[in-house]
Amino acid sequence: MAKVVVVGGSGFLGSHVSDELSRRGHQVCIFDAKQSPWLREDQQFVLGSLLDQNSLKVACKDAEYLYHFAAVADITESRSNPYRTVETNVMGAASVMEAAKEIGVPRVLYASTMYVYSEAGSFYRASKQAAEGIIESYCDAFDIDYTFLRYGSLYGPRAQEWNGLRSYVRQVIQEGSLKYPGSGEERREYIHVSDAASLSVDVLDHRYRNQAITITGSQVMTSKELAEMLFEIAGR
Repeated sequence: MAKVVVVGGSGFLGSHVSDELSRRGHQVCIFDAKQSPWLREDQQFVLGSLLDQNSLKVACKDAEYLYHFAAVADITESRSNPYRTVETNVMGAASVMEAAKEIGVPRVLYASTMYVYSEAGSFYRASKQAAEGIIESYCDAFDIDYTFLRYGSLYGPRAQEWNGLRSYVRQVIQEGSLKYPGSGEERREYIHVSDAASLSVDVLDHRYRNQAITITGSQVMTSKELAEMLFEIAGR
C-alpha cells in the first residue's frame, strides 16, 4: 500500500483519518507541531512546524499522498487573532505545497470547509478560500493532483473544547442551560468524525482527483432543533 503523510495528524479529524488509513493498510506518517496522544505503533511521527521546510520534506519523502489538516479552525480564535490565522492557514498551505513540489508528491488532499460557500466564518472562511486558490495554482503549475475536502459540522471523540456540538452538550449536561449566539434558525448538517474519516479515505480513488468534495451529514437541522433534541435526551 501507499505511504501517506498526514499534516496535522495529531488533531481531531486528522487523527481519525490517520487511523482509518492505517486500518486500510497504508503506511502513515503524521507530521505535527505537537506529539499525537493517539499515535499507533504502526504509524510514524515527525515533529515540526508548518513553516519548517526541512522537516516537511523529511516527512514527505516517498509519499504518494499528502493530507493537510493543520489549521487555526476555531472561528472565535480566527476572529480575535487574524494574523496568526492567515500565517497558519494560508502561508502554511503554501509551505506544504512547496514541500510537495520539491519532493514530488503526486497528490495533495486539503481539509477545507463548507464555509467557503458562505459569507460567515470570519477570517477562518477567508483563509480557507485563499488556501484553496494557492493549492490549485501550485497543482496547475507543477502537475500535482489535488482534492479539496469541504467538511460540514463534525462531532465525536477527540473533539476540541471549542467544538460546537461538544460545547452545547457540556452546557446542557453541566449547567442545564444553553447559551447560543444566533437566531436559532441557522442550518447545520452534522456528521460523526468516524464517518467523515472513512469518506476522507474513500476519496483516494482516482475518480476524485482535481475535484472539490463536500463531506457532511444527510440530515439538516436548525440550531433550535438541535438544542431541543439535546435537552430532551438529557432530560433537562
